Amino acid sequence: MRVLYKAKRVLTCAGCASVLLFIAYFTPTSIRYLEGLIPMNRCHLAPGEKLKLGNSIDASLDLWSRGDVQTCTDWGAPVIWDGMFDPDHYDQEHRRNHSSVSLTVFAVGRYLDAYLEAFLLSAERHFMVALPVTYYVFTDVPERVPSIQLGPGRSLKVVRVQRHSRWQDISMMRMRAIADAIESQIRLYSRYIFCFDVDQVFVGRFGSEALGDSVALLHAYYYHRPQSLYTYDRNPRSRAYMETGDFYYHAAVFGGSWQNVKNMTETCYQTIMEDKENQVEALWHDESHLNKYLWLHKPSRVLSPEYCWSSNIGYRGDMHVTRLLWAKKKYDTLRITEEVACIRSPTAKEPLLQMHDGGTRSSFRFSKIGSATVVPKVFTLTMCTHHWAVSGSIISCGLNTFWQWARWCQTDLS
Repeated sequence: MRVLYKAKRVLTCAGCASVLLFIAYFTPTSIRYLEGLIPMNRCHLAPGEKLKLGNSIDASLDLWSRGDVQTCTDWGAPVIWDGMFDPDHYDQEHRRNHSSVSLTVFAVGRYLDAYLEAFLLSAERHFMVALPVTYYVFTDVPERVPSIQLGPGRSLKVVRVQRHSRWQDISMMRMRAIADAIESQIRLYSRYIFCFDVDQVFVGRFGSEALGDSVALLHAYYYHRPQSLYTYDRNPRSRAYMETGDFYYHAAVFGGSWQNVKNMTETCYQTIMEDKENQVEALWHDESHLNKYLWLHKPSRVLSPEYCWSSNIGYRGDMHVTRLLWAKKKYDTLRITEEVACIRSPTAKEPLLQMHDGGTRSSFRFSKIGSATVVPKVFTLTMCTHHWAVSGSIISCGLNTFWQWARWCQTDLS
């Protein structure tokens, strides 16, 4: 019996240890490390063969210097990795061709104070340092844009934009703003344009090797994953709907010639607005629409995740350098754009929605049909908490995380 009892204890301890090891091993970091072991596809060209790109600059690309990663696409575009190019050669050729670059970045609401200065200072050190650059800062508070000492041939312009109540709308509406800025200003001064999210920091060369007619970026979290795990929009009602694709691209960085970026942003804006008319919102907002566009209009150049990396992913053997890093995300504070309350006062015949933000207040009324309260579709709220006040029922809610059509005003307002 004692032997049997000891055996049971040993088996129990072994089982517990196995469970603990399993949990410890399959943490998100461990899973991402295992993902990195999944091999990428390889360039389809024969060893030593060059891409036929029709320009002298890219003829120097050494596709076979990186046997560990995919260096070209099925349609013959290069995928740019460290070790494939001579940075001095690229800079010299682009200076000879008088290339110039515009950089667009959106810093709306709290994002300006949290990220913009660090983004611009790091760009001055690392972004296209051999070429003339014009920064276009889109913001709702131009007076708060920091003063940055710029190098020779570099300038900064501020474009005022409307602030939207939801961060998703800010993200999607940038497509229209970029297209308008290209038409009114950028096309007159720059041959190329790159569009960036502001919550990033340059940490290494982001140079002229990245320039091309149409430039897309491999998403750092997806480039080793099988295509079945790509988060394309799977809703057939959305214009961003995709059954399959080539890669999963990250909307934090995209670019190209001003003509191609103008067409890209105008098309994405059009499909976003068509979705809005049909009361549909793509899974990843403008990124879903961008992926659909780049599937239908193949990019002429693809940037590796070196050009936008997240340190949360951990070690990857194929990442020899990092050029742009995700800044620390502060979604819990930055993406709560308003405090919202639905209030029924003792004297009001209709519920009143009040939105508070930085001391400002906007009020909207809803109507009732039967026992249900009809909420305007612009208010999409989740994760509500209930509170009470002497004057009437109050339900407050932050605009955060993923959204759904609000139904929370129905409670206690009959």
